[in-house]
Amino acid sequence: MAEFHKKSRETTSFHLQLLSRVMDLDKYPMIRLVIENHLSRQEYEELFQLLEELDEKYASQKEEGLLDYSSLLIHFVGMLDEKLDPHETIRALKKEGYYPSLMGEFIQIMQRENLERKRR
Repeated sequence: MAEFHKKSRETTSFHLQLLSRVMDLDKYPMIRLVIENHLSRQEYEELFQLLEELDEKYASQKEEGLLDYSSLLIHFVGMLDEKLDPHETIRALKKEGYYPSLMGEFIQIMQRENLERKRR
C-alpha cells in the first residue's frame, strides 16, 4: 500500500511538472510559488484566511483615518508560512490581483523601508 502511495505522489508530481511547462506560470506567480514551495491545501487556505483578516483590518483602519499600516505588514510577515518569502509573495499576490489595495500598501511600505535603509 505504501508503494502505491509513493507511485501516486510521483505521478502527480510528474503531471504538475508537465503542466508547469505548458502554462505560462509568469502570468500566475502565486500559483508558481504554491507549487514550487510545496504548499499543502491547508497552508494555502490558511494564507488566504490571513489575507482576508488583514484586508478587513486594513479597510477598518483606513476608514478610521490611519495612515500607517506597517503593523499589518509585520503581522503578515510574522504569520506567513515559512516556506514563502514575504516580498516575493506580496508581489505575486499583487500581480494576480489578490487584495490589490492591501498589497499596494504593503509594496509602498517595503519601498519606503528600502529607501530609508539606503540612506543610512
